[in-house]
Amino acid sequence: MHWFDSVILGIVEGLTEFLPVSSTGHMILTNKLLGFEEAPEQLKTFEIVIQFAAILAIAIVYRRKILQVFGLGREQSVRGLSVDALPKRRLNLIHVALGIIPPLGIAFVFRHFIKEIGFHTAPVLWALVAGGIYMWITEALYDSGKIKRTAETMDDISYKQALLIGVLQCISALWPGFSRSGSTIAAGMLGGVSYRASADFSFFIAIPIMTVATGYEVLSNIDNFRSGQIDIGFLLTGFIVSFFVAWIVVVAFLKVLQKLKLKYFAWYRFLVAALFYLLIMR
Repeated sequence: MHWFDSVILGIVEGLTEFLPVSSTGHMILTNKLLGFEEAPEQLKTFEIVIQFAAILAIAIVYRRKILQVFGLGREQSVRGLSVDALPKRRLNLIHVALGIIPPLGIAFVFRHFIKEIGFHTAPVLWALVAGGIYMWITEALYDSGKIKRTAETMDDISYKQALLIGVLQCISALWPGFSRSGSTIAAGMLGGVSYRASADFSFFIAIPIMTVATGYEVLSNIDNFRSGQIDIGFLLTGFIVSFFVAWIVVVAFLKVLQKLKLKYFAWYRFLVAALFYLLIMR
């Protein structure tokens, strides 16, 4: 493995982890292009490290909200309310639990089946297409006015909406390539949550979900870390690249969110699936 591989994979992880395009699918396809038919042990360790970098980036972006959920945020004052203090702060640990327990439970129960069946090129390409169709249909219904919008901000999300997001997120947990962020954003919109609030909640619950998933992978691959068979510089390069790319992507995405319709990401997914089918599957 060359250091250039570290840069490429770090960029791919940072770019795709929080966008509705599927980071898992892109990592699998990128590994395929780099010639890693079967991921070497060093690569498994490396992917854990760059995923942790992405978690750290998103945690920094939502650091104030994390403190508020745990009751550590600033209290509202009578005068000079800041933007961070304005929301009702209804979002709490129950919302987070409802959003993360269903996908984590499904992923754990079916973890062996998912690794044996799902992490291959053909299922990933089909997942890219299916996820794109799901997002496209959801946005069409949302824009038509047939879905009543009841939550404009993340703090307005109800327990029922949080649970719906958690349940529909199970699709991405079972099917690598479907996209966790895509399934959660679309699920929120189906439940009457605004596009912005759905994206915020998707990114926010990604922190505990990815932390648990990464922790599990660390324990499963602890011997790789102990052996020291992978170059520290290689890991550090990927970590830094993934962290900064993920941070930039999330901040930029939230700023231009209203201009980036889900259908644009759906078109991208269809294009990627078609290109990889022509390059790899034929």
